[in-house]
Amino acid sequence: MPRLSFLAVLGGRRRADVLPGSGRALGQGLVGAVAGGVAARAAYTLLTRPRQPHPNPWQRINFRGRTVTLQEGPALASGVCAASLVTPGLTPRVRASCALAAAGAAAFGAYDDLSGSPAARGLRGHLGALSRGCVTTGLLKMVGIGATGVAAAALLRRSAADTLLDGALIAASANLVNLFDLRPGRAAKLAVLAATPALASPAAPLVGPVVGASVALLPEDLAERSMLGDAGANALGAALGVAAAARAPRPVRLALLGGAVALTLASERTSFSRVIDRVPVLRRLDRWGRCV
Repeated sequence: MPRLSFLAVLGGRRRADVLPGSGRALGQGLVGAVAGGVAARAAYTLLTRPRQPHPNPWQRINFRGRTVTLQEGPALASGVCAASLVTPGLTPRVRASCALAAAGAAAFGAYDDLSGSPAARGLRGHLGALSRGCVTTGLLKMVGIGATGVAAAALLRRSAADTLLDGALIAASANLVNLFDLRPGRAAKLAVLAATPALASPAAPLVGPVVGASVALLPEDLAERSMLGDAGANALGAALGVAAAARAPRPVRLALLGGAVALTLASERTSFSRVIDRVPVLRRLDRWGRCV
């Protein structure tokens, strides 16, 4: 499972988006993690209360034939958004950027979850359908997440070139994390592994909500009671993208974007699941906590 190392990327001090002092930033990140976890659990409990009518449009059959709910995704996105608005140490524009990116990615992801068809998958599938005159929900999702990514980047008040770069990075990150949501807990583990090291950096307030919300709902995912779906996985990736966009210098952001695009293109030819299963360390990590 490729690991996005945000510790070095986000550790640089740029502007006054995050208060200085690693100890203070760690404390702020932990506050964000607790807030994200509490908000995500509360949202999940509310969304999964038994209700009519049946069948539930949020229910799906997972890779092992078990019935799971996709409502983990909106719950996790709600936790990330809520926590990003209350976590100390962030400027109003950075708060708004994170919340907008995560909410937009979740909304378009939920649209694809509920209305999408498995007939067209991956970038090649959606573009192939477009060449035949068919606009898929997946393509609309990509366009929508791209637009909200640029809008979120614009809140950081940089040059037009940087805004386009940051918007592309946010959208590419959202899509990349979603590519890993093929087995229970995989996408959430990826997000936690990518974000946890940055809790020791000034970027802690930006990644704390991602860590907290992911950890809070990971048991439901691993037990195959729920799954992130596009809504949750896209929201996690978008939030991580904003963290990188807000903290990393331009060369690093370009490198991250290139890496995300390269992995996305690689996924069109190579199965991430197959690669993970062939590497013992990755296989053990991927199966940790799962009902194998």
